[in-house]
Amino acid sequence: MVSRTKLIPSILPSATVVATALLFSFSGQTFAACERGALDKKYCDENGDLVADLPKDKSEWVNPDTLIFAYTPVEDPAIYSDIWQPFIDHLSKVTGKDVRFFAVQSNAAQVEAMRSGRLHIAGFSTGPTPFAVNLAGAVPFALMGSDSGQFGYTLQVFTQKDSDIKAVKDLKGKRVAHTSPTSNSGNQAPMALFPELGVVPGEDYKINFSGSHDQSMLGVVAGDYDAAPVASEVVDRMAARGLYDPKEVRMVWESDRFPTTSYNYAYNLDPALVEKIKEGFFSFKFAGTELGKEFEGVEKFIPINYKDNWKVIRTIQQANGVDYTRDKIE
Repeated sequence: MVSRTKLIPSILPSATVVATALLFSFSGQTFAACERGALDKKYCDENGDLVADLPKDKSEWVNPDTLIFAYTPVEDPAIYSDIWQPFIDHLSKVTGKDVRFFAVQSNAAQVEAMRSGRLHIAGFSTGPTPFAVNLAGAVPFALMGSDSGQFGYTLQVFTQKDSDIKAVKDLKGKRVAHTSPTSNSGNQAPMALFPELGVVPGEDYKINFSGSHDQSMLGVVAGDYDAAPVASEVVDRMAARGLYDPKEVRMVWESDRFPTTSYNYAYNLDPALVEKIKEGFFSFKFAGTELGKEFEGVEKFIPINYKDNWKVIRTIQQANGVDYTRDKIE
């Protein structure tokens, strides 16, 4: 196990520079000058919680008849549409709204959908969550967890069972698959943590982006890659569905735990609707549902906040020089 990096200092500017009455133009749009930290200029963060504030003008609040929900990009969206249906039905009952599942093809598409107002509720993967927060006004409020409040996943490095790779340092000169640039366990965490373990990604080995944790793991099994850093929760679900034989691979290294997929609502949703959405999440019981079978060990959604629970992820991304811009999502 490796120790966590020291947490980054606050990136919010001094409160003395807040100017609430001024207006300025950006890309053809007019925005109020306000405290916003790393947030896009569309948003304000005057309370310093690092997420977009609810608009002060009630006419800007959104309360649609149909709520659009999306889960993170996966290999087979059709399967997940069925798996999520019990939850969709429950959320619809609690909110009194028509709730529809929206299958997204990429992290960038998911962030853009919320930014444009076409997506109201979403599960964003760990690494893309800060992009969703800063670019799309996403407000993280829940994670999947246990009744005891435990949650999270680990970064695991896998290779073939008969490989000569015994430790992370042995990745030098090998064919190593990362998932995508914004993925935490699939790229950002390895970039930040592997140097301590004796190998620098991109220097000691060429990074091959597979596109997903599923593809990375299947590539290792097939011998297309010598090794891959992947998210434990993803490969566990793959094994449970019989997509690969765990006996064909060997785990080389495992990290401390990271927060898993965050569940978010759009910053401009009517507060009364937000409370109903939260009620729908926190009252849902996984036991006996397809969702519960898919996410084994998960018993309920638990409340979280972005400022505290994503500190370690922001630290990793800061170490990698990540800028929260639309062209850097993928």
